[in-house]
This record gives sequence, C-alpha cells and structure tokens, in this order.
Amino acid sequence: MKHTEHPMGTRPVLPLLVSMSLPAITSMLIQSLYNVVDSIFVARVSNDALTAVSLAYPLQNMVLAVAVGFGVGANAYIARNLGEGNQRNVDRAASMGMVFTTIHAVIFLLIGLLGSEPFLGMFTNDPEILRMSSSYTRIVICLSFGSLYHIYIEKLFQAVGNMFVPMILQGVGAIVNIVLDPILIFGLLGLPALGVTGAAVATVAGQMTACSLAVLYFFRTNPGIHITLPDMRPDRSIAKRIYAVGVPSGLMTAMPSLLVGILNALLVELHALAVAAFGLYFKLQTFVYMPANGLIQGMRPLISYNYGAGRQDRMRHIIRWSLILTAVIMAAGTLLAWLLPTQIMGLFDADRALIAVGVPMLRITSLGFLVSTLGTVLAGCFEALGKGLRSLAVSCIRQLIIIPPLALVFSRFWGLNGVWATFPVAETLAALVAVLLYFRLMKQLCQREEESNSPETENT
Repeated sequence: MKHTEHPMGTRPVLPLLVSMSLPAITSMLIQSLYNVVDSIFVARVSNDALTAVSLAYPLQNMVLAVAVGFGVGANAYIARNLGEGNQRNVDRAASMGMVFTTIHAVIFLLIGLLGSEPFLGMFTNDPEILRMSSSYTRIVICLSFGSLYHIYIEKLFQAVGNMFVPMILQGVGAIVNIVLDPILIFGLLGLPALGVTGAAVATVAGQMTACSLAVLYFFRTNPGIHITLPDMRPDRSIAKRIYAVGVPSGLMTAMPSLLVGILNALLVELHALAVAAFGLYFKLQTFVYMPANGLIQGMRPLISYNYGAGRQDRMRHIIRWSLILTAVIMAAGTLLAWLLPTQIMGLFDADRALIAVGVPMLRITSLGFLVSTLGTVLAGCFEALGKGLRSLAVSCIRQLIIIPPLALVFSRFWGLNGVWATFPVAETLAALVAVLLYFRLMKQLCQREEESNSPETENT
C-alpha cells in the first residue's frame, strides 16, 4: 500500500520545495557562522592566530562529515519508510541512531586527545602556531558530542518534513557563539583574554546549547518518530542501509578536510600567506554552498518520500526545480566573488598582502560555482534514493581525483593561480559524470516501474 496523504506527497512541488528549503538554507548559513565568526575575531589577534584556526579546519570538518553523513543516511532511510507507511522501521532506525552517535562521540574524544597535535605538526614548524592550533583543536574535537547529537536530531526533524525547528536551534547556537567569541577571545566583562582558546570554548558552548535544546524539544513534542530503549538494539539490516548512504555522504563531507590537508602541503611552499588565504576560501565558499546544501536538505526527504510512495513523476519534478534554484544561488555567488572580492576579504581584517593573494583566488575558484550545480543536486538525489556510492563517485572526482594532481602540475607553470584554476576544471568534469550516472539510474528506475506494472507481474 502506498501512502501519499502526507504533505510531502501532495502539496504543489515548487511551494513545497521552497518551504522545506528556506529554513534549511537559513540553518546551513547559520551553521557556517561557527567557523567564520571565529576567524573574523581571531584575525584581529594576529595572522598567526588565523593560520592556527585554519589548520584546525580539516579535523573540524571531519566531525561535521561524520555527523552529517550518518544523519543523511538515517534521514533518507526514515523518509523512505514514512512514504511506505512502515512506522516500525522508522522508530527502530531512529533509536539505533542514538547508539551509533554515542560511538562516534567517543571516537572523536580519543582523536582529540591523542591525534590532534601530531596531525597539526605535519603542517607547521612554528611552535607558537602549533601551540595555539593544538589548544583550539583539542577543545572543539574532544567536546564535539554536542554537534554530533544536535545534527542527528536535526536530521530526524527534517525526515518528517519539519525544517523550521532545526533552523531555530542552529540560530540559538550561533548567537551563543557570536556573543561569547569577543568576550572570551579579548577578555571582556572582566574575564581573561583567552585568544584562540576562547574562540574554541565559544564554539563548543554554542554547539552544546543547540544540542540541549534539540534533545529536549524532540522528546517533548514527539514529532512522529519514537526513540525507545528496546529499539536501540542494533539491527544489521537497518544499520547496513543507513551506512550505505551515510558512509559515502560522510566521506563526501570529509573530502574537503583531506583536500585542504593535501593542498596546504603544496601551498606552504608557494607563498607564506597561501595557507591562511586558502583557509579563508573554505570558510567563504560555505556562504555559497551552504545555501545550496540547504536546498538539497529540503529536496532530499521529498525525493525519498515520493520514491517510497511510488511517485517517480513527482520525484523528477522536484529534481528539476532543485536544479533551477541551485543554479540561481551559484550564479549569485559567482557575481559577488567577481564584483566584491576586496570587500569580502576585508571582513577578516585582511592586510594588503593577504588581499593580494585572496582576490585572484576568489575570482578564479568562483568560475566553478555555476557548473557545480549539476554535481551538487544530483549527488543529493543519489543519496535520497539510497545510491550513496554514485554520490561518492561524483565527489571523489571533484575533490580528490582531479584537483590534487592537477594542482601540482598547474602550480609549476602558473604558481598559485594554477592551483586555483583546478577548481572549475574539477567541477566541470564532475558535472559530466553526475549527469551520466543520473540518466543511467533513471533508466533503471523506469525499467523497474514498467516491470512492476506489467500484466505478467500483476498476475503473479
């Protein structure tokens, strides 16, 4: 029996997609403020402090990768089962997710305690930068459980079509971070000046506030998903299906961490400020990709639900509108990078030397924004349909297969600009692969639909 009485299966597509996406876009923009706000305030301490925070980005992004990846896997599985009307699997998956999130938190506690300083030491020989970066990293990684639980609960709300609550929770966490940053970094209100350590404490405080509110609101409102102790017992079949999407999705989110680590090793040899500039790029580009990813968050449960409900025609309509809206976001990002690069760098109190590196970086890398629409939207479509490996393939091409080797070659001829030029090249190739994989998948789905509707199948 197919269930389409839920608004995700009945409301007009464009208004539904916009209503689902706007809170998610706002939520993702707020989430990006955590790192960006830290950098804005830390940049006023010194360039070394900014570099110290930038070096922590790969490990911070790894936490986000695990949280978002697992959350996306659970979200897609739960939304599909809601579309099929299978409440039992919905509750079991949600309950098991709490156990797996706890395991993830323990792993990051160990990484923060044992692995942060050795990791950071690979990218700097400056003892002061290493000291500041290690202090910042230990705090945000060891105490990352707030972010892990908060993002997981957020994905549960999104699976049932509630995008407003996650936005509010993200907003509260960001406000706490923004308020505490200057107080703890510069020692306001009679408190000691903690520098980058204060930035880390402010970040964690914001995450824990959002986490506490998320857990409290979830269990008090009962959004149609029930988490119980008996259902926390692991089920291999459900766990396999969640991680089949969650692991590729997590790897996709983690790839920027690996890419930053690889390119930092190259950039540090090309220019003294290249690492700091590149760190700013990854924070600034979130203001383009986070809205796009927010739209994908709104799109993903709609595709999963309608696929589970047998509405492939509606599913394709959702994908088309997602491509159009994402292209608008990407075009706006490109225009800003070309028209206002100096002003954008000025947000971080960048001096002339850093601006000289940052302006061409923003203009060249932004050439890949618009074409990345295809790879970004179609990767989200693959995740929603439980095809995580296809999504992972697109991201691998974008961030690991093309950029690192090409950057090494291009840098020998064009220096830093050669490194930046690899980004639009990689986005173009990834878009072509995404389109090919998408049409192949749609062909397979059409064949299955025809087989299920054939007279032989009905008689059987």
